[in-house]
Amino acid sequence: MTLQSPKAPTETAAETMTGAEMVVRALVDQGVTHLFGYPGGAVLPIYDALFHEPRLQHVLVRHEQGATHAAEGYARSTGKPGVVLVTSGPGATNAITGIVDALMDSIPMVVITGQVPTHLIGSDAFQEADTVGITRSCTKHNYLVKKVEDLPRVIHEAFHIATSGRPGPVVIDIPKDVQFGRGAYQGPAAVKPLHAYAPRVKGDAARIREAVELIAGAKRPILYTGGGVINSGPEASAALREFAALTGAPVTSTLMGLGAFPANDPAWLGMVGMHGAFEANHAMHDCDVMICVGARFDDRVTGRLDAFSPGSKKIHIDIDPSSINKNVRVDVGIVGDVGHVLADMIEAWKARPRREAEVLAPWWRQIEAWRARKGFSYRGSDTIIKPQYAIERLYALTRGRDVYITTEVGQHQMWAAQFFHFNEPNHWMTSGGLGTMGYGLPAAVGVQLAHPEALVIDIAGEASVQMTMQEISTAIQYQAPIKVFILNNEWMGMVRQWQQLLHGERYSHSYSESLPDFVKLAEAYGAVGIRAETPAELDAKILEMIDCPRPVIFDCRVEKAENCLPMIPSGKAHNEMILAEEVEDIGSVIDEAGKRLV
Repeated sequence: MTLQSPKAPTETAAETMTGAEMVVRALVDQGVTHLFGYPGGAVLPIYDALFHEPRLQHVLVRHEQGATHAAEGYARSTGKPGVVLVTSGPGATNAITGIVDALMDSIPMVVITGQVPTHLIGSDAFQEADTVGITRSCTKHNYLVKKVEDLPRVIHEAFHIATSGRPGPVVIDIPKDVQFGRGAYQGPAAVKPLHAYAPRVKGDAARIREAVELIAGAKRPILYTGGGVINSGPEASAALREFAALTGAPVTSTLMGLGAFPANDPAWLGMVGMHGAFEANHAMHDCDVMICVGARFDDRVTGRLDAFSPGSKKIHIDIDPSSINKNVRVDVGIVGDVGHVLADMIEAWKARPRREAEVLAPWWRQIEAWRARKGFSYRGSDTIIKPQYAIERLYALTRGRDVYITTEVGQHQMWAAQFFHFNEPNHWMTSGGLGTMGYGLPAAVGVQLAHPEALVIDIAGEASVQMTMQEISTAIQYQAPIKVFILNNEWMGMVRQWQQLLHGERYSHSYSESLPDFVKLAEAYGAVGIRAETPAELDAKILEMIDCPRPVIFDCRVEKAENCLPMIPSGKAHNEMILAEEVEDIGSVIDEAGKRLV
C-alpha cells in the first residue's frame, strides 16, 4: 500500500474549519505536544486532521487504559496536562480506570472521546455508550458537545478546569457529525467561558496568622505534606523547605507527596501511613500541632480516625474547600494554593519574635529514639535476593543520574517508597488513591517521552505488570528505552501478606501458578531481557540494564515470602505498628503447587 503525501489543511480568511480540525488546532494552541490515543470509527475525522499536523506527536498505545496512564505519567513528571484521544463505546470505557485514577490523585488530564452522530444518540447504535453519564462521577467535569460552534470554547475551558484549582481529568465527548461540521474557530484568548471557575489561591490572612501562632506555641509540631505541594509547582516545594527550616518542625509525607521535601534533609521522617516509617507514624500520633499541607487525610494515612493524632491541634491547607473537615475535623482550615499560603506563612513567621531552637529539643530527642528502632530493617541473605535489598541497590547504582521512577501497585510499590529516596518533586509517579495495578509501565512510557534523555524505571511486580504488559510494544515503537524492574516473587504479594497476617494463612488464589519467562517475553517484543537470581550478580545486572539503550524487562527473582513492614493493620492507630521482628518467621519454602506457605 502506498501512503499519500499529507495535504495541508484548508485555510480560509475567516478561520472556518471542521470540528475535527478545531480539535487539533485547539490542542496546538494549548501547547500540547504529545497525544496518547487509539483510533476508531467515531474519531477518524480527528485522526484525519492529525495527519496534517506535524506539531503534535501522537503516541499509539495498545490499549486505552495504557493511554490514560501514559498521559498521567507525562502530566505528573512535567506539570503539564496529559491528553488522551479514544473512540466511542469500548474506547471510552477502557479509559475509565485511568480517568478515575487521575481524579483520585489530582492529575490534570483532558480526555477526548468520540461519540456516535447526534441523531443516533440513545438508539443503541454501534459502539455507543453514555460516556458523559458513565464519567460523571469520575471526572472533575465532562462535556457532550452537540454543536460545532461550541467546540473551541469547550476545549479551551476544559484545559482551564483540568489544570487550575485541584487538578483533575476532564472528558470531552464529541459526536462524529460535530467533527465533520464546519464553524468558526476561536483561540484561547478569544473564547468566553460559560463557567466562572476561579478557584481561590490566596489564603485568608487572619487564618494564616492564627495557624502561625499555633505553630509558634507548639512543642511537638509536625508537617504532614501531600501531592498538593507537588501540584502547586516547584515554588511550593521550595517554600515547604524554607518553612520547615524556619520552624524546625519535622516533615513527613503521603505516598503522593514524596519528593516535595528532600529525603536527604535531617528533618525528613519518611513516608507516613500504613507502610510508613516508624518514626513518622509515632510523630504523627504524638504531635501537639499538625500542619497538613496539600494532603486529604486519606484512610491509608489516618488509620483509625478516633485514634488519629488524638492530642493535637490540626491545621489544614488545601485548594479544595471540600477536603477541609471532610475526613478529619481541624482547628484551622485555610483554603488556597499551598504555594501561596506557605509563602504568606513564611512572611508571617518572620514578622513575629524569634523562637529559641531549644524549645523543640525534647521533641527531636524523642524522634531520634524512634529512628533508632530502624523500622525498615530486614533480615539479609547471601543466597536469596531480598526485595528491599534489590531496591537499595537500584537506588545506590542510579544516584547522580536524572532518574524518574514509576511503579505498579503492591508490595513492590511500598518497598520502592521506603527504600528509593527522592530529593526533588515530579520524579516519583505512582497510583495512590485508586491503587491501580498496571499503572507503572504505560506511565513510564509517558514519562520517557516527556524526558527522552532521562533514566525511567518502572519498579514492578510480576502480577501487576502483566495487566498492561502490551505497552512494552508502544515503548519499542517510539524508541522509549524504559526499564521495567520486576520484583518477581510469584505471588500477589500484598494479597498474600494480608492472607497470612489477617486471614489465618489461607492463601486463596494469590499464587501465580503460570508465569511467562519474562526474558523471552522481552525478546519477543523486541526489548532486552535480563534476569538476576542471586545477590552476588545483582549489581552487574542492574548496571547492564541502566546502560542498555533499549527498553529492558528485568526479572529480579526475590524472596517469595517476604512481608512489607512496618504495617499498621486495618483499624489500628499509628502507634500500633507491626514491625518485622514481631512477625513469625515463616521462611521462604513454597510447596510445588504454590498453594500455601510452609
